[in-house]
Amino acid sequence: MTNFLRYQHLPSSSLAATASLQLSPPPFPTKRLANFGNWVTHFRSKAVNLALSSALTLGLSLTFTGVECAEAKVGVNKPDLLPKEFSPVIDVAGFLSDGQEKRLAQEITNIEKDTGFKLRVLAQNYPDTPGLAIKEFWQVDDRTIVFVADPTFGNILNFNVGASVDLDIPRSFWSRLAGKYGNIFYWKEKGEDASIEAAVMAISNCLREPVGPNNCSEVK
Repeated sequence: MTNFLRYQHLPSSSLAATASLQLSPPPFPTKRLANFGNWVTHFRSKAVNLALSSALTLGLSLTFTGVECAEAKVGVNKPDLLPKEFSPVIDVAGFLSDGQEKRLAQEITNIEKDTGFKLRVLAQNYPDTPGLAIKEFWQVDDRTIVFVADPTFGNILNFNVGASVDLDIPRSFWSRLAGKYGNIFYWKEKGEDASIEAAVMAISNCLREPVGPNNCSEVK
């Protein structure tokens, strides 16, 4: 199963009210100390896989640090909300105009051609979302960034980041991106569409930078 990391910028008040999902690890091995490393790897893998499943069920991403997940909700899987033909942009919330969708789709096509990474954009208002259905529709893998625009929790920018993407892009980039273009003041003033377009262009700029200690240090 593809391993994913999830990022969402949440205000402290929301974090305080967020319940943690309890994960039960397998019994701690006692026979050999050498087995401890394998146990940790196995446990973390299960946690990451569960994180991806929960994120796609909700159709949004939540803060993922260690084994910390936000409150689980009823899963959503509505393939009827998917478009009949493939598109890297799915707007079930109606945030984007037809022209904006076409421009974003072209930019995403160029990103994939130039960098090999796949950016996918889902605009929604939970629970009106295709949810888990997007995973198969988009063939989500380790080189995929699933960007979910959903204002449900205040900050509109949420990301599911494939493991290969995480190797090249600093984790701090996603929180800084959400803080700049996803905060409620920004999208309330400029519109959800402006947040989405600005985020896509910032991701495009970041993915095109040479990999190094300072890549993606600025949200452009």
